[in-house]
Amino acid sequence: MAADDRTAAVHAEGIVKRYGPTLALDGARLTVRPGEAHALVGRNGAGKSTLVSVLTGMTRPDAGRVTFGGAPAPRWGDTAAWRRTVACVHQKSMTVPELTVAENLFLGFQGTRAIRWRALRERARELLAGYGVDVDPAARIREIGVEQRQFVEIARALSGGARLIILDEPTARLDAAGIDRLFGRLRELRARGVAFLFISHHLQEVHELCDTVTVLRDARPVLTAPVRGLAEETLVAAMTGEEAGPARQPRRSPRTAGEPVLRTRQLACEGHFAPLDLTVRAGEVVGLAGATASGTTAIGETLAGLRAPDGGRIAVRGRPVRTGSVPHALAAGIGYVPEDRHREGLVPGRSVAENATLTVADQLGPAGTVLPSRTRAFARRMIAALDIRTTGPGQMVSGLSGGNQQKVVIARALAREPAVLVAVRPTNGVDVKSKGALLNVVREVADGGSGALIVSDELDDLRVCDRVLAVFHGRVTAEFAAGWHDHALVAAMEGVAAAAGGDTGAGPGRAPAPDARNTQGTEGTAP
Repeated sequence: MAADDRTAAVHAEGIVKRYGPTLALDGARLTVRPGEAHALVGRNGAGKSTLVSVLTGMTRPDAGRVTFGGAPAPRWGDTAAWRRTVACVHQKSMTVPELTVAENLFLGFQGTRAIRWRALRERARELLAGYGVDVDPAARIREIGVEQRQFVEIARALSGGARLIILDEPTARLDAAGIDRLFGRLRELRARGVAFLFISHHLQEVHELCDTVTVLRDARPVLTAPVRGLAEETLVAAMTGEEAGPARQPRRSPRTAGEPVLRTRQLACEGHFAPLDLTVRAGEVVGLAGATASGTTAIGETLAGLRAPDGGRIAVRGRPVRTGSVPHALAAGIGYVPEDRHREGLVPGRSVAENATLTVADQLGPAGTVLPSRTRAFARRMIAALDIRTTGPGQMVSGLSGGNQQKVVIARALAREPAVLVAVRPTNGVDVKSKGALLNVVREVADGGSGALIVSDELDDLRVCDRVLAVFHGRVTAEFAAGWHDHALVAAMEGVAAAAGGDTGAGPGRAPAPDARNTQGTEGTAP
């Protein structure tokens, strides 16, 4: 072992892990130094999750060695020793919603001693204050936001003595302001010598936060390099094994000017979004651009029947839709892809076939029965159409990579051949290549004669759109046609006044932004 590896927060060398015939890791190596933010990137299925499992003591490797600070990794099965060494803040929160912040902070650290509740809360208050986390220790976890829960998990890890924190897609459910606060806190902790292994599909965040990046592809490390000066095209090429091709140019307009497939009139939900008039036409992909807290997610949920509006109307192909009813929205022709596939999109204990056909159970057999043969046949068609990488319709959906799980969610949304597809952050938590595949599916839905509405704050998601409506504090503040510039759209999403008029730097084809005082009731100019 080299001298500098003996001081590393973690050093892994020659890690091999097999699951039957599948080689999940093949000679993986990684070195993260104290005070360093080290990015781990790669396509879904590249081996990232398996490597994290090895580094946290959840999986025993078949070969290789792991050291922390030059000392061998804790003994396999010694959970307490692993906790003191390394901690992982998962994309899906591992806190207990019904317990308080204080109880979650010290869960598993109390031993058999009697708990002094007042002292526990005071210790929690001191611990959180020491890391600059402003959360009431007596609040239940379910009562606080995603950002605060992440800070609680980080504080919990540090309180146990860990100086290496693995962050698995920590920004997936944060808005821009929340990401800025998270990154600021991480920089403060790095100054204290805490090391971070940062797993993200957002390469811009890798450049913003990290010092070094390691790329896994096909279970092997293919690149480790300083982030500074490393082009995103180089990273993408390393992740995919392909040289970056020419960027897809946004189309100026849909190929055909169709009739409206979705229309809202004065649709409103108090506390979430103001009265909204919106039109999506056949052959068109429309974007609703805004941060998580801007009201865009609530708009998507209202269209899908998950949220009852306070007023207004929804129509699909000219026919009214009963609001606040998922079955009526589904029957009317609204397909829906939820924001969180883990919490809202999948039944993890069921197969790919069962998940993909949940919305068409009435078509899988006579008199309300569900025939397994029809279920499998229907699922095979969806698997082929969306190129879902699976061993077959019977595979448990929990065994798929994130990108393929998302394809199953989209398959279910498309199973009834909807008039309009509403997709909320459809590429959330998937790799670069899977993002392109998923967005191509959305584009093909529109090209086939339906309409699509993408709700997202990810600029790459919105590039496939024919026009984009920027939403700030529940109101549409500007509209952009294809060819918009990043800074103009981001400014509108952040409520910057300059985006509402004048020269925003948008490219040719940008629709004039509506006056901020008269944004509601606008549909934009559709062909």
